[in-house]
Formats: sequence, structure tokens, C-alpha cells
Amino acid sequence: MTTIPIIDFEAGEASLNWLSFIEALAAGHELPKAEIADNFLYRGDDTLLNRAAWIDGLGLAVKSATIFPGNPMAGQPMVNGGVSLYDDKNGLLSALVDFHLVTKWKTAGDSLLAATRLARPDSRDILIVGAGTVGRSLRQAYGAAFPNARFTIWNRTVAKAHKFAAEFPGMQVAEDLETAVRASDIVTSATMVTEPLIKGAWLKPGQHIDLIGAYRPDMREADDEALQRARVFVDSFDTTLGHIGEVEIPLKSGAIERDHLIADYYDLAAFQRRNNDEITLFKNGGGAHLDLMTSRHILDSWRAANG
Repeated sequence: MTTIPIIDFEAGEASLNWLSFIEALAAGHELPKAEIADNFLYRGDDTLLNRAAWIDGLGLAVKSATIFPGNPMAGQPMVNGGVSLYDDKNGLLSALVDFHLVTKWKTAGDSLLAATRLARPDSRDILIVGAGTVGRSLRQAYGAAFPNARFTIWNRTVAKAHKFAAEFPGMQVAEDLETAVRASDIVTSATMVTEPLIKGAWLKPGQHIDLIGAYRPDMREADDEALQRARVFVDSFDTTLGHIGEVEIPLKSGAIERDHLIADYYDLAAFQRRNNDEITLFKNGGGAHLDLMTSRHILDSWRAANG
């Protein structure tokens, strides 16, 4: 009987690098468009989320996440889960992959792919907004693609920003968000706010803005003016339009029109900067198809490294 690989966080990450990973994401979008579905089950405050995707030629994946808000009080993680990866040809189980590994690389890699195509190649000052787990992944990912960049962290709680900065040599802490945004070539934001933090009036020519945190219809990190001043791209129209406040709120109010959203990753050739002065903005919406692409790359990389 064939042994099914169970790839934990440390073993999986040891064989990965960010630049190869975003090449895999790009290649995944050259395949037929993914079929995706989400399913939720609830028990009081506890949640089971199943996100499924099928890409012809790549395979199938079901990413299961349990969200138990009471866990931290018992010293346990609030979010847990795993990804079941299936073979495209016969539907056999190919691997079980650690949930947190897939989420980390999918989320930061999703944004990095856009930044490598939309940000100016000579970008030197990168601001991370939000000193949480995703912010740390962004520091690693952007550091791989922009190795000569200077990084600054801003967080609403300054003490958390200083703790974050201490983990990365040379990283600076910004105490005023407006000043930090105005000084940056790239702004990547991963917060849980519902009222916009990033103001369009602060943006300067040539910037790239990367928005990750908003995932509900009532959430957004940038105001109307920011979207109006920028050429706007998303990872998937299917997972952002009608779902995420970052684009849905300004669309419904008339602040922007539908054609203001230029392209998603299924038109990757459109992800390019026309000149050095324009402002580009990317909305990272995620989706089960990206979990599938990420899991498949993790498995392929793990196999290559382990014979």
C-alpha cells in the first residue's frame, strides 16, 4: 500500500523559496479556470470551514479550517486544519499538508506575484502595515524579491511594532502612518480594520499598494480616493467581486465603476506598469484555487527535496 505523505510545517517549508513559488502560481493560472466552492458548519461560536477547488490538469484540494475562539484561553491555537490534496487523473489522495504552511505561503505569495509585476523594480522603501503573523510572512516574501529594500513596520499598538522590528535586523518602526505611507515605494497592509486606514491623499506617484486584510463585505483598508487614484488589480474577480468590501463598497456607492478593476490573475499579461509615475493597487482576496496551487507546489517541492 502506498504511504500518503503528511507534510508538516517545518518539513514543507524547508524545501520552498518565494521566487519559485510565485512562478508556480503564475503557471497555475495558465491552466483552465478553477471550479471552487465553500461550505460552513457552525456550533455556537465554533466554525468548520471547508474550501474546495478543482483545476483540470492540476488536481483537487479541500482545505478544512476549524475556528474555535475559546482555544487561546486553554493555550491552544484558535485556527487549525489541514489540506487534503487529490490526484487529477484518478482522484486518489496525494498528500495531507499543514494548514498553516499553505495559508502562509498562499497569502504572502499571492501579493508578491502582483508586486513583482506592478511595483517599480527599483522600489527601495517598503512599509508593512500590521504587525501580525501575515506581516511577518510579508517581510520574508518581499525581502526575497526586493533584497535591497529598506523595511518599515507600522502597527496601531507601537509596542507590537517594536517587537516585530526586533525580529528583522535593520527594520525601522513608524509611529505616524501618514508619514510612513508618503515615504514608501510599496505599502503592503494586513490589518483587520473596517474603516480605511490608508488615505488616497497620502499616495505619491509611482507607488504600489498591496491590500490583504479585508475579507468581509464590511471591511476595507483603503479609502475611495486611494482606489480612484490607482490602477486597480485583483487576484480573482470570483472571490473579490460581491464578497469583499475593499472593492464592493466603492462599486456600490459609485466611487468607482466596474471597468476600474483592470484584471485578475487569469489575465496575468495585463499585470504591468505603464510608466514610473502611475499608482498601482492590488487586492488580495485569496480563494481555494490558490490553496490548491500552493499545496501542489509544496508537495512537488517536498518530493524533489526528499527523493
